[in-house]
Amino acid sequence: MRAAVLRASGEPLRVEEVPTPVAGPGEAVVAVLACGFCHTDLHYLDHGVATAKPPPIILGHEIAGRVEGMGLGVEEVEVGQTVLVPAVLPCGRCEFCRSGRENICPRMRMVGNHLDGGFAEFVVVPAKDLVALPPEIEPSKGCIISDALTTPYHAVVNRARVRPGERVAVVGCGGVGINAVQFAVLAGAEVVAIDLNDQKLGVASRLGASATINPARTEDVGKEVRRILGDGVDVAIEVVGSPATIALSFSALRRGGRLCLVGYSSAPAVLPAHRVMFLEFSLLGSLGCRPADYPRVVELVRRGRIRLDPVITGEVGLEDIGTAADRLRRGEGFRTVVRP
Repeated sequence: MRAAVLRASGEPLRVEEVPTPVAGPGEAVVAVLACGFCHTDLHYLDHGVATAKPPPIILGHEIAGRVEGMGLGVEEVEVGQTVLVPAVLPCGRCEFCRSGRENICPRMRMVGNHLDGGFAEFVVVPAKDLVALPPEIEPSKGCIISDALTTPYHAVVNRARVRPGERVAVVGCGGVGINAVQFAVLAGAEVVAIDLNDQKLGVASRLGASATINPARTEDVGKEVRRILGDGVDVAIEVVGSPATIALSFSALRRGGRLCLVGYSSAPAVLPAHRVMFLEFSLLGSLGCRPADYPRVVELVRRGRIRLDPVITGEVGLEDIGTAADRLRRGEGFRTVVRP
């Protein structure tokens, strides 16, 4: 089969002929119909972040496809069925899985990180983890549900627990952040979208954000938030992953506020501990999504409560996968979908 292979960090993906994977017991072979190109993929390519499986490895973790074959003992899916491949595959047996926190399973595996991913014609995954994709959702759009939608859903609903009438700041309106805007609006919050890209802020407004802020045009984002709202926000959702944007998010909180960190950063962030204590701020991490929530997000998309069209801003074939990486490097659009 053809696949875009990462041979070493810092090198471009190379389209090569590699062996077609074979399903073992409990596994399914999925023909990849579409796979979103995520900023996490760029971390492996450009930023020196190591994959759990050493290169060579096939990246890509936002996969929609068709079941082509199955190993022994598979009862969860049928050949020909259209499915989503969740980005994270939990073990299902540990303490965290049994308590409903599969997304922080210590033995979890990530597609395109621990095992070969979706920038290929086929991928093999445990059949138990596959999620049915209804015919109303095109795989070329629905693939991004696997991460770009489920990750912000978990952050907004399960971690930050956004409630109707609350005020929420979303800091970073890229492929994940723009959907944090959608889910916070759907939860009944008043949303302030914050980003350096005016085009992305325009889309955030069309998706329900009541106000937008470009940090390049104000000296103090926290003060600007208070000018707009009359007070700070109940929840700040940080989706960039840098010490500067974490501090910016913190500055927007009102008393008793909650800071939810979704963006990845290996660098330490410094926050004033006395303010956390005196003003009873809460600091929350948010990683991926629980398997139980995937069908809920799929249904919200199927019913049109969450929109995919504004988020899919490009589509390329496997041979042009470098174009998808370059668009992301330049901050263009939200999600480019690769069609192997």
